[in-house]
Amino acid sequence: QVQLVESGGGLVQPGGSLRLSCAASGIMFSIYVMGWYRQTPGKQRELVAFITDGGGTTYVDSVKGRFTISRDNAKNTVYLQMNSLKSEDTAVYYCNARLPSMLVRDAYWGQGTQVTVSS
Repeated sequence: QVQLVESGGGLVQPGGSLRLSCAASGIMFSIYVMGWYRQTPGKQRELVAFITDGGGTTYVDSVKGRFTISRDNAKNTVYLQMNSLKSEDTAVYYCNARLPSMLVRDAYWGQGTQVTVSS
């Protein structure tokens, strides 16, 4: 069974940091593109960052310079290091795994982890 399990979310003050983790099982992790998406009530789910099987990364403009995505293929885990957090980063963050031929919506998703940035 394919399973993606996110962890690391929580409440943090503006300017603080969090590291999200997503542990995958049931897939050949090393050949998958891994991504982080986020969603706020009333808003569409948006891409935050993704990392390819070759290690190339892409970020949405609003998080460039603050967030870093990385992967550890030996641990079947992808990470999102979030620094200098802002209230606008508050959302449920979801892990996604897909082959390049897959549509994002047809790929695998985790259950999500809540990130709240508030003073």
